[in-house]
Amino acid sequence: MVDTQTAPSGNQFSLGTLSILAWIGAPEEGHQTPYLLAYTLGDGENGAAENEAAVVALAQSLSLPLDGTMADGSRPGFPVQLLVEAGQAVLTLKALKAQCVAPPEWLAAVEQGAAVHFVLSTRAWPEAAPGQPVPLEAFRAYVGDEEVLRSAAHCLLPVNKLR
Repeated sequence: MVDTQTAPSGNQFSLGTLSILAWIGAPEEGHQTPYLLAYTLGDGENGAAENEAAVVALAQSLSLPLDGTMADGSRPGFPVQLLVEAGQAVLTLKALKAQCVAPPEWLAAVEQGAAVHFVLSTRAWPEAAPGQPVPLEAFRAYVGDEEVLRSAAHCLLPVNKLR
């Protein structure tokens, strides 16, 4: 099961409910990359299509490419920031903030200095409601879907911590 969290929907974009979740690849197979996924539920007033278009507009406003290239989140002034503190991942996208509880293996990888592979999905995922566990099969189907991955923004984010 995968737990999701949500961001407040009162923002300049018509995102509907924006949720995030943190996971790590299969450590038993040598995958130590921590991932952070942000996605809309597609539950906004005018439906999933508008929410998906709003995510595209958000990505463009952040200068995040939607062409499959990996942006470098460590460059000065990068508009996406990640803070990890007290077992929480706090994501800032301009004035929008979202946070989630990160699993222990994700936190361990971050503590060892791993950058986080952030994915901003432009595809709605209504089955992954905040606060509700997501069945592993549904999670794998969504994050493993080639179309979801191709249409998403990707960047490597350094982790900030309170000092």
